[in-house]
Amino acid sequence: MAYLAKILLYPIKSLDGVEVEKSTILSSSALRHDREFAFVDAQNRFVNGKRYPQILMLRSEFFLEQRLVKLKFPGKNSEQVFHLDEEHSAIAATVSDFLGFPVQLQQNTAMGFPDDTDSPGATIISTATLTEVASWFSGISVDEMRRRIRANLEIDGVPAFWEDRLFAAGSEPVAFTVGDVKFLGINPCQRCVVPTRDSYSGEVYPNFQKIFGQKRQATMPIWVNTAQFNHFYRLGINTRVPVTEAGKMITLGSKIEI
Repeated sequence: MAYLAKILLYPIKSLDGVEVEKSTILSSSALRHDREFAFVDAQNRFVNGKRYPQILMLRSEFFLEQRLVKLKFPGKNSEQVFHLDEEHSAIAATVSDFLGFPVQLQQNTAMGFPDDTDSPGATIISTATLTEVASWFSGISVDEMRRRIRANLEIDGVPAFWEDRLFAAGSEPVAFTVGDVKFLGINPCQRCVVPTRDSYSGEVYPNFQKIFGQKRQATMPIWVNTAQFNHFYRLGINTRVPVTEAGKMITLGSKIEI
């Protein structure tokens, strides 16, 4: 039986995630507090692992009920704690010093800052898929692959690539439920350069994307309609939710049904 095994939120885009036991659906389809904040540079571009890999070396720990973040910088033993809503300038100044160029911290409580603004709902993957993909690369653990892929919802009780059932050949969404919350599966996530990089150091794994694409194609279940695969560097599912689901909550252990 497919069930919800993990809920992961990433309160500040590109920083560490936090596991939670439940999460609320926003009217935008996003999960509350996911990618709620993002650093931007002087050109108003996201400061992310794709553009600035040194951001991956910054460790963060979130305390969402208290609205606090603890930041730890490489090479330093001390940690700094900030209030997420009241100390935007202080957080930005500290991270600017670390990166060596000015950044600002922006906040969006309605939708956050998802990569896919057309389908800003939770991204979904299975534990078995992460396990399989990690096995393609020497020295990369399942947890490290999880940190690289950065999906929100993790499904267990199913075989690898089960989540590829959650999209159709074209633009028609696939309806499924997580507990009593209705979701619409849209398409397989197109991955960027971030999964090629070590989630702690930013170091690039040689030929990661090539290996990934070859293995993904070779292990693709025969029942998957590949019409949405213009290339095979895709993993996990982008979603939306109907407007009727806004305000509902998903919880760990919930049954998942198509």
